[in-house]
Amino acid sequence: MWKVLLVEDETFVRESVRESIRWEDMGFTLTGEASNGEEALEMIRNDPPDLVLCDIVMPQMDGLALLKETRKAGIGSKFVMLTCLGDFESMRQAMEYGASNYILKLSMSVKDLRETLGKIDAELKNATAASSSQGIGLSRQDKITHPEVNKIIQYIEQNYDQDITLKSLSRYVMMGENYVSALFKKKTGETLIHYLHRVRVEKAIEQLKNTELPVNRIGQSVGFMNDNYFIKIFKRMTGTTPSQYRLTR
Repeated sequence: MWKVLLVEDETFVRESVRESIRWEDMGFTLTGEASNGEEALEMIRNDPPDLVLCDIVMPQMDGLALLKETRKAGIGSKFVMLTCLGDFESMRQAMEYGASNYILKLSMSVKDLRETLGKIDAELKNATAASSSQGIGLSRQDKITHPEVNKIIQYIEQNYDQDITLKSLSRYVMMGENYVSALFKKKTGETLIHYLHRVRVEKAIEQLKNTELPVNRIGQSVGFMNDNYFIKIFKRMTGTTPSQYRLTR
């Protein structure tokens, strides 16, 4: 069962959400409730839930601030925001900081909740599968439990030969560039660009060992569009050029 924390200052709304669906039938269990962001943040730090269903407008600490503080703490709980019609700027910021979805409170229905929980269930299952797949980066380090970092690792593993930038990865996980950069370094111990280069160089080494492709073709096939840049990065990481490496394989 995925653990859910419900954060809503209006008692009536909180009770309606709690009683409207059979959580266990959807694969979730409601493990806690809070009426403001400060109370919720302490609960999240003590026992991180898989999902935080959170109102945006609350006293003491609003939902957006709660989301930001949760991300600063390196906690990857999924967030679904409960919001009022017209609060577009808060919704935009929430999505930038990694909220998975939002639900309009005034028109919220059982169908909306069930569909949203279904999507979150799929996201959590995919993140768990990505962690257990032990991709090229994960095989060299402790298991990473942050879902967005896992998504980035999996994306790079599958698309290393494409044009990948910090901006494109930030859009992929719907987070700010500075936040993604800091989060990835915190969780993996290396910068995003270093990780990407390492993946590409390791893929190039496989081809140098197992094919007779020219060095420039290999560089292009793993995502380096500039031959000199490929040789520079390869030498920096291995201590030798691709051609020299091939001779000694």
